[in-house]
Order: sequence, then structure tokens, then C-alpha cells
Amino acid sequence: MRRLLIIALLIELGLLLIVVPWSAYWERNYFAQLSPLVQSFVNNNYVRGGVTGLGAVNVLAALTDLAALVRRRQTP
Repeated sequence: MRRLLIIALLIELGLLLIVVPWSAYWERNYFAQLSPLVQSFVNNNYVRGGVTGLGAVNVLAALTDLAALVRRRQTP
């Protein structure tokens, strides 16, 4: 049960990291608006792509863990 919760958390976090950098919410970040330098860094497409890549790694890790869990339960 605990492992399934971790898998669900990884999938949720991964999907969040994939979607949020490309949404309008990302551009209206309070902390980024405090400094123009930070705002230009955060709004850089390479930074957004890096965050999206981390999200993809989280989803891939969750799916790999889920596949291992299913394989383990199927073996007698």
C-alpha cells in the first residue's frame, strides 16, 4: 500500500512539473516578480524545459516502479 502511494505521488508531481512551467501560473510567480533578474531566469525556455524534464523523469520512475510491482505480484 505504501509503495502505491509513493507511485501516485511521483506521477502527480511529475505531471505537475510537466504542465506548470508552460502555464500562465508560472509567469505570475510572486517570488520571480521580486527581481527582474530572477524573473528573466525563470521565464527562460531552457529553465522551463529543464523543469519539464525533471517531471518526465518522475513519471518514468513511477511507471518503472509500478511495472516492477505488477511483475512481482504476478510471479507465484
